[in-house]
Amino acid sequence: MKSKTTSKPEITYASVLKLIKDNAREAAKETKELKKSIKAMQEELGGMSKSNGEVAEAYFIDNFSNSLQFAGQKFDSYSPNLLKKDAILNLQGEYDLVLYNCKSVVIIEIKYKARIKDVEALLKKVNTFKQLFPQYANYDMYLGIAAFRINKDVANLSIKHGIAVIKQVGDTMVINDEYLTVF
Repeated sequence: MKSKTTSKPEITYASVLKLIKDNAREAAKETKELKKSIKAMQEELGGMSKSNGEVAEAYFIDNFSNSLQFAGQKFDSYSPNLLKKDAILNLQGEYDLVLYNCKSVVIIEIKYKARIKDVEALLKKVNTFKQLFPQYANYDMYLGIAAFRINKDVANLSIKHGIAVIKQVGDTMVINDEYLTVF
């Protein structure tokens, strides 16, 4: 009886090198495809986030434009999405909603979900607004943070700084202005 021998393929430096190069090419191709997929997802998520912000802005701006009421005061006019740049002062300000009457101005920052950094940014907007709009520098200035979602920490920080907390509860816009401060 004859014994059968199977021969193993010879492993050479060249064959290992070819295998490594093939694997590297395949990995590079898959990495490129993965990066494209991640970029597409980021763009889609960014679009959804922007849409959520636009929905929040539309809701709160519509509510305020219909009532023109804040902190027991009636306001004469409002400016949504107010943007002003001053090259001489090297300043720029962007305000989601500003309410005006003959003695007061209200700046309202609108978010889908309010965060601590949004409250901090709103506080910094006071001085910028007064410099960009000097005609209102001596008016009573009030601040409000409006959002569909405001967690307890954000609400507490806002209240601590005298900022009104504005949120949607059911079909109603609710304003907590109990601790409102004049800025």
